[in-house]
Amino acid sequence: MERYRSLRSVPSQETLVSTVSNYSAVSLLEIDPTPMDSPSYSPYNKDLPPVPEENLSDSTHSLRSNPTFSSATTTTSLGLSGHGPIYYLMRIQRYSSYAFSLFGSLHLATTSIIPLVARSVPASESYLLLAREIYQTPLSEPILVGLPIIAHIGSGIALRLLRRSHNLKRYYGESHQAPTSSKHKSSSLVRLGWPTFSYIAASGYGFAAILAAHVVMNRGLPLAVEGDSANIGLAYVAHGFARHPVTSWVSYAALLGLGCGHMVWGWAKWLGAAQGAGWHLERHTGNVTVDTQTRKKRRRRLLMINGVSALAVALWAAGGLGIVARGGETLGWVGKLYDGLYARIPGIYA
Repeated sequence: MERYRSLRSVPSQETLVSTVSNYSAVSLLEIDPTPMDSPSYSPYNKDLPPVPEENLSDSTHSLRSNPTFSSATTTTSLGLSGHGPIYYLMRIQRYSSYAFSLFGSLHLATTSIIPLVARSVPASESYLLLAREIYQTPLSEPILVGLPIIAHIGSGIALRLLRRSHNLKRYYGESHQAPTSSKHKSSSLVRLGWPTFSYIAASGYGFAAILAAHVVMNRGLPLAVEGDSANIGLAYVAHGFARHPVTSWVSYAALLGLGCGHMVWGWAKWLGAAQGAGWHLERHTGNVTVDTQTRKKRRRRLLMINGVSALAVALWAAGGLGIVARGGETLGWVGKLYDGLYARIPGIYA
């Protein structure tokens, strides 16, 4: 025992023992420095700024208030290299919806609100022609309609593909290959890396498909057949409802339902209201009172957004389906012109 104690009391030749305030501290072994393979490319070669002498609360406040550490800028000390593609794609998706919302407001007024007030299709045609001077010129149509739609849909698809690539890289490495073992077959979407398919995304893709058909019938087809769409207006839509009621009612009901739902929920997302809406809790705190209040708040917000969506559908349908759809068919050579355009789509308009 004494031998063991004596061995422990003998200081090593490779350590330095110092006593500070009656406490002993043993330094680390002194090791000769070894040069790096590529010293020019090393994050440790950078001169770090001095550590500020402040308490923890002041340091946290300074980090939050300093734009250098915000998510919208680059910080060298954290190793960030700048904004990624997802940052710019999300802003393209957001700002493109602003331009299309302006067109949607004008279209709502000329195809629903004005017919609802005038109670007549012929009396509302002049207002539609006047609005076309705003959003159907060679300059305004691409800016307010064409480019925003392409940018919005394209950025949405690009975001899903990019997030899927990031998920595969995060969980399966650089190979991006998901395992094919039987334990992963139960969750195919997760295994393939696809992000969650929300209601906003689902309604957006459905709205894009029905909107494309609407543009083809009311803008593309007249331009291809007649060379312009000067004779296309509310009477053209009313003629389609009179001659092909089933197809017209189904297509316009889907257009209004998906369109209004997607736009209202999209704006709720931009305003931060959609993130807290839901029928069930995503996380439980364990406190019954807190969970009950949170559940009521989420359900109240969900019902409010759906209520606004239903109100938008009802407002658009009141004039569009209640007045324009009941306007009757057009007679004369204009009616024959409309029949010729609808006959171009034989699989839909028989």
